[in-house]
Amino acid sequence: MTQPATAPPAAKRSALPSLSTLGPLIALLLACIFFATQSDRFLTATTLSLVLKQISFVAVIAIGQTLVILTSGIDLSCGVIMALGSVVMTKFAVELGMPPLLAILCGLIITTAIGALNGVLITRLRLPPFIATLGMYGIIFAATQIYSNAQTVTNLPPALNFLGQTFNILGTPFTFGAVLMLLFGLAWFFLTQTAPGRHVYAVGNNPEAVRLSGIPTTRLLISVYAVAGLLYGIAALILVGRVGAGDPNAGQTENLESITAVVLGGTSLFGGRGNVLGTFLGALIVGVFRVGLTLSGVNSVYQILITGVLIILAVATDQFSRRKA
Repeated sequence: MTQPATAPPAAKRSALPSLSTLGPLIALLLACIFFATQSDRFLTATTLSLVLKQISFVAVIAIGQTLVILTSGIDLSCGVIMALGSVVMTKFAVELGMPPLLAILCGLIITTAIGALNGVLITRLRLPPFIATLGMYGIIFAATQIYSNAQTVTNLPPALNFLGQTFNILGTPFTFGAVLMLLFGLAWFFLTQTAPGRHVYAVGNNPEAVRLSGIPTTRLLISVYAVAGLLYGIAALILVGRVGAGDPNAGQTENLESITAVVLGGTSLFGGRGNVLGTFLGALIVGVFRVGLTLSGVNSVYQILITGVLIILAVATDQFSRRKA
């Protein structure tokens, strides 16, 4: 009697979830277990609400950063684009008397246009993404300071503060801004269930092969950076709702925080491999560490130190998995 064929070891290994997929979830669970032993206030609905509130706008930025990194790019200007968007929305509404919804639309158009400009610099001028977006970081930061006279915009109409308002679930308040993290689901659907989404992965893996196959890589990359700019504008609206003002000094560290979430979520900095849902887990890890260390009475300096260690470990894991492959 012929014995049934068994799958070769390589096939069995490929059927298992990758370390980059399981790693973020395992890290999140271990962090929750650890902080639960350090503070009896950690495993509560209030803490969950606080974590979601703290990561809401950075998480939305991280969606755009994920799209960019999947194409083997990087965006260092994301935080200051968000800051400019928040100042434009608030100044248009407060000083120009523009209807709030129209002011929001103008802010989103501007952030999307700046994102597209990043894409043009990278594709048309052939600038490395690091250099192009680093230069734009300085330009946008200065433009924001000049336009706002380095002054915070206050006395906002209620519509601009809407995402900072709360609703109750079983007696626990959650902000409406946290609901916008459902955008992770839309991004996941786009990347995994549509042809343009698969092209994003393909460009990150082998842009020349994609170009030779007839896919317009230039247009695709510009579109990716434009969509990222739109997401930074949405993050700006969340930020305005959270702080109740347009702050020209915001966004100076959000580029590193968004990259941290992307890397902790298992997306490769070399492009072509990753999962936007992993980015959500990465953002949650960052938020859990912040809140957990605060509840444990740890100095904020150590929070930065631990975040740096987590980034190095995540990148080292990615490098190891690439060499093994």
